[in-house]
Amino acid sequence: MTATRTIVFRADSSVQIGTGHVMRCLTLADALNARGHSCHFICREHTGNLIERIRSQGCAVHALPDLSGHTVDNGDGAAHANWLGAPWRTDAQKTREILSTLDPAWLIVDHYALAARWENSVRSEVGRLLVIDDLADRAHDANILLDQNLGRDAQDYAGIVPSHCELLIGPSYALLRPEFAQLREDSYQRRPSRRLARLLVSMGGVDKDDATGKVLDVLRHCVLPPNTQIDVVMGRNAPWLEKVLLQANAMPWPTRVRVDTPDMARYMAEADLAIGAAGSTAWERCSAGLPSLIVLVAENQREGACALENSGAASVVGGIADITLKLPQMLEKLTAPETLSAMSKASSSITDGLGTARVVESMYRHKHAD
Repeated sequence: MTATRTIVFRADSSVQIGTGHVMRCLTLADALNARGHSCHFICREHTGNLIERIRSQGCAVHALPDLSGHTVDNGDGAAHANWLGAPWRTDAQKTREILSTLDPAWLIVDHYALAARWENSVRSEVGRLLVIDDLADRAHDANILLDQNLGRDAQDYAGIVPSHCELLIGPSYALLRPEFAQLREDSYQRRPSRRLARLLVSMGGVDKDDATGKVLDVLRHCVLPPNTQIDVVMGRNAPWLEKVLLQANAMPWPTRVRVDTPDMARYMAEADLAIGAAGSTAWERCSAGLPSLIVLVAENQREGACALENSGAASVVGGIADITLKLPQMLEKLTAPETLSAMSKASSSITDGLGTARVVESMYRHKHAD
């Protein structure tokens, strides 16, 4: 992949799926665009999609219609088949038609509803295939597989990827934007003397179950330092955004809601503690050395969240139903600077924020790459 080539991403976003898959693909696309490659996305038009966001970042988008009202089969062995919004064979056929006009060097697939049969079906139209996964629950036909989760082991993919597949495993490959690495040193150096005064609340771009609102309800009745400031980060497509804006205005501490912010790295560097979801944003917090209380907004986040807790980098509140009961007492335990400092040190050791560059270099040096 030494010459300028086309690279295609197959990823979706929606109220059900969330925004994380597309956002981490955009991070990788930005890095590839910076090397002169042309990045295209194939996305289905689910409710709450990020298609216009992708286009605004300079990538072409080939939109597929949402066929959710039609019968969706589970023939590709994916437990999340209903996330696709179409039968997998239909999706593969339409994807092949698009790929045939682009001649891509790489197809990058980040979708829990797609697996080996789909990948094999489109292979004739691509040079190489990179799969981004978090679950290790289905077979893949890939040249490279990336799983950036803490606690994951290459053995978890034994027998479900080809023997020639290169495995990129663990948070050292986390797909983070370059500003996280740029702000990392400054963020970490200031933490040993920090007290709990700046809170960051981030439950993902969609937060379809209003975990943010439940956290604000709890914080409103907690005993916090009088100079506490709260930053809330949400996506424009979040269904509870207007409600949260009203809650923020009624909080006893200055509370600002940041919508589709491009400054997440700065807010993490300025925060003393995050209350947030697991997933990709957890690796952003680790890069910044930011201690966190994790709320499980999806069951498939549990394994990674528990690994973070075991590392000392975070504490797991539990699910959304646990926020009201458990969050106040967990916050009370984090008022001591030495506790925050220890969590920060553990968090910072997990990833250095340079994972995107490592993934790009793996694509470049891949023995079968163009």
